[in-house]
Amino acid sequence: MYSYDELTAPERALWDAFPEGRRVDLRTGTPEEDRISDGGQWGRERTVRAAVIAALLLGAHNGQPGVVARLRLTGARISGRLDLAGAELTHALWLETCWFDEPVNLLGASTRTLVFTGSRIPGVEADSARVEGNFSLRRAVVEGGAPTPFNRAPTALALTDARVSGALVLNGARLLAPGGWALSGGGLAMEGGVFCRKGFVAQGEVRLLGAQLPGTLAMQGARLEGGGPRGVALVLDNARASSLKLSEGFTANGTVRLRGAQVTDDVTFAGAVLNGPPGDEGDSPALVATHLQAVDLDLTLARPPAGALDLRGAQVAYLHENEHSWPGRVRLDGLVYGSVMTADADGERHEAVGGRGSVARRLAWIRSSPGYNPQPYEQVAAWYRKAGHDDDARRVLLAKQRHRRRTLPPASRAWGHLLDVTVGYGYRPWLAGVWLLALTLLGTLSFRTATPKPVKPGEGAPFQPLVYTLDLLVPIGGLGQRTAWYWTDDALQGLAYLLIALGWVLTTAVIAGVTRTLQRN
Repeated sequence: MYSYDELTAPERALWDAFPEGRRVDLRTGTPEEDRISDGGQWGRERTVRAAVIAALLLGAHNGQPGVVARLRLTGARISGRLDLAGAELTHALWLETCWFDEPVNLLGASTRTLVFTGSRIPGVEADSARVEGNFSLRRAVVEGGAPTPFNRAPTALALTDARVSGALVLNGARLLAPGGWALSGGGLAMEGGVFCRKGFVAQGEVRLLGAQLPGTLAMQGARLEGGGPRGVALVLDNARASSLKLSEGFTANGTVRLRGAQVTDDVTFAGAVLNGPPGDEGDSPALVATHLQAVDLDLTLARPPAGALDLRGAQVAYLHENEHSWPGRVRLDGLVYGSVMTADADGERHEAVGGRGSVARRLAWIRSSPGYNPQPYEQVAAWYRKAGHDDDARRVLLAKQRHRRRTLPPASRAWGHLLDVTVGYGYRPWLAGVWLLALTLLGTLSFRTATPKPVKPGEGAPFQPLVYTLDLLVPIGGLGQRTAWYWTDDALQGLAYLLIALGWVLTTAVIAGVTRTLQRN
């Protein structure tokens, strides 16, 4: 405990102002002398020991009745380590444009509002802290220090398992931990929003695994540099949020991971840039949103992603796209959506259904996923059916069968080709009529050139080339012509046998294609 006589002049000013909640401003008023980047050179006249600040917050100088005591300090150099680990603080702490010589330790502390606006801090350790109010690092520069008990990597801002009843304000802040974690907030529970806008920069991973963010995560215009060998910029695995605003110039130089995240409203990347891991050539994903659940997923990006998109198992009501949404590789297996909205050059959005161009675009989209997976085809077809475009749905399902055929053994591929040519796997049954008409015309014209011999002279109906041809082609039932006549001409007799065989093949294909395939779909 310090006595009043042991305090320096700026410390006495702070000591006297604390009970009344007055601000102590140690700035000179000269911009060149007040630059925070030069704070390490500020002298004794602007230096306050961290131990004095801690002593005030822990009750060394109680407030006066009728006045709210709080610690407000501007333009100071904080010497020593501000160690409030496990403390229960009942006073708000406001430190603006201050230079910290050493990291701030709030591990397990219970505090009121915390404000470090515009300050430079070599690391903030606030794992398991409880903040009753806002936690603001607006325009602050926080640099990663040594690994902490909860974080194995150098971490700038540590908020693992912390609880904040207000907002976490990081607008304009710079969290610098190259190769480490810019923000470690696994299990972070917020009651307000998390705001990382207006020039926010993170060098190192922003980790919010399992975070509870009911007030939204707003990162419009933020720049995430990622870091480390994993090349990950943002991790929101299994997080819960009302909305994720990763838009309006949001830039991620590393993978954005949303595995298993549950979002009650929208996830928007409108106008965002997803560059993927630096130096990667497109093999690593720019976005991983496997098993994401959201109402809207807006992928109207500013330019095509540099890496792949992994949307396997995601469930969204509305999927928004534009010309930049889809890279050369997209993983779609298990993606479920109610509607796809396309944004045109003017920003107008409309449901992207109808027409061969739409189908061709959807098929190219599906084929960008490696390997064969039936579900993306089924999902697109269901969407077309729901919109009333049954013909487009059949085109998609036919493409699915053709894609599947390439994965089959040779015999099955041959049978698949036959089903495709004859009835389009059941999705083009009119092809059977075309084949029947063509074979009927061939037989009728050929059999008109000669007269066959009757099996039983003087009995049966006269020879009719058209009826005879139909009798050969239709293997079920009989019209009385095939069994009543035979040919002495080997060529015509061979044609008759060929038509019988083609009739069986055509009938089998129709049954297999129409009955089996259409019933399945």
